[in-house]
Amino acid sequence: MTQAQFFEQVDVSRETQERLLTYATLLQKWNPAINLVAPSTIRDMWIRHFMDSAQVAEIAPGHHRNWCDLGSGGGFPGVVTAILALETDPDRTTTCIESDQRKSAFLRTVGRETGAKLTVISERIEAAPKQNAEIVSARALASLDDLLSLAFRHLAKDGECLFLKGRNYKDEIDSALENWSFQYDTYASKTNSDAAILRIGELSRA
Repeated sequence: MTQAQFFEQVDVSRETQERLLTYATLLQKWNPAINLVAPSTIRDMWIRHFMDSAQVAEIAPGHHRNWCDLGSGGGFPGVVTAILALETDPDRTTTCIESDQRKSAFLRTVGRETGAKLTVISERIEAAPKQNAEIVSARALASLDDLLSLAFRHLAKDGECLFLKGRNYKDEIDSALENWSFQYDTYASKTNSDAAILRIGELSRA
């Protein structure tokens, strides 16, 4: 997928396009030094990272004031959804929790140069202040069981989780249900036929 093809599928304003292009430029500039994403994926970043994240924004229900992205790394999906929200959900603030100081510096730079409403917390997820977030997102961070343990700390009572998961997501759901009670929906990934996005609500310990 090229940049042009991405913008054909993701219908946004010219201003939002410019913000996403700024983000892409920064990613290419910083990645050799920090390894924000696998170097082999930079060439295909518009599908592997930007489209992968944009589909999460499509699934997110309604409007939200507080979105929390766990283990943000290079900012996927949290920063992409934050940039898109400037147009669709302007009151939203996104908090990225990332323990790596250099990656946190990158995220702050992206926020500053794109105008995205980002707060970056440079702490471990388990130690970061509780966020009481309406949406908690994450990509390629941990098994679902472990991910729910991390998310539970930061999730509002009626909040929902949006997680990008790989080919073993069904097994991960079964394993997580041994320790957690939750409702969930699965959405087929637009970027990987073996993957899915999980939307999880009514989360409590089993």
